[in-house]
Amino acid sequence: MDARGIAVVTGASRGFGRAIAVTLARAGFDVHATMRDPAAGASLPDEVAGGAGSITVMRLDVTEPETITLPEGLRVLVNNAATETAYLPVEAIPMEDWRHVFETNVFGLIEVTRQAIPLLRAGGGGVICNITSASLAMSVPFYSVYRASKGAVETMGESLRAEVGQFGIRVVEILPGPVDTDMLANSDRRPEAADCPGYEAMAKSIHEGRKGVDEFITPPATAAAAVLEAILDDEGPLRSSCDRLGRLLLSGWQADPDGSLNAR
Repeated sequence: MDARGIAVVTGASRGFGRAIAVTLARAGFDVHATMRDPAAGASLPDEVAGGAGSITVMRLDVTEPETITLPEGLRVLVNNAATETAYLPVEAIPMEDWRHVFETNVFGLIEVTRQAIPLLRAGGGGVICNITSASLAMSVPFYSVYRASKGAVETMGESLRAEVGQFGIRVVEILPGPVDTDMLANSDRRPEAADCPGYEAMAKSIHEGRKGVDEFITPPATAAAAVLEAILDDEGPLRSSCDRLGRLLLSGWQADPDGSLNAR
């Protein structure tokens, strides 16, 4: 794929989504950087001024279908918008937390994707890029809600790839490890599971182990460059990562003879 035409990035107000929007625009795409509060992206067009492409900031909340309006001529959709919840054991997680996370990470993503497919078909093809998580390659305690939501996106993407390849639409999945974002910074805390009887020691161990990722933290711009590469590579695999730890986890997962991961 050539870096031209319209790309839509969800959750582009900050962090990884913002870096992806800027990277795609500098490469040549005309990016619609979408977010709940467009004021948060007011400076984005200036960040790519004079570059090969452009950025237009638009309001889009994946949990509010009436705000989801995608442009004709769409060539790339990056499903980046996501949220998480408290780090708790499954037995202690309120059902409203499950519903809240799945509304954004799964149902909102699917609604955007459903609307994108006819536009991509009309244009002769394109790319749908889903941002999931390298945590899928590990049985991480207290991350069940977030990991389950990303696992749902992963398996949906597998079926979607099989369905839409005939229309020239590629589906790719990026599994980020520790990218330097607010979400990553917020993860460096005492898990709420520490207040749940029976889980105190495990929560302490998880918090201490979290420090081990610090040496692997990757700048958003570096990770976004890997996303661009995956989007442009017509012969690339379904799954890839965008940082050193993510790649290590993904390669180990793919090498597991008892695993079901199929990188193609």
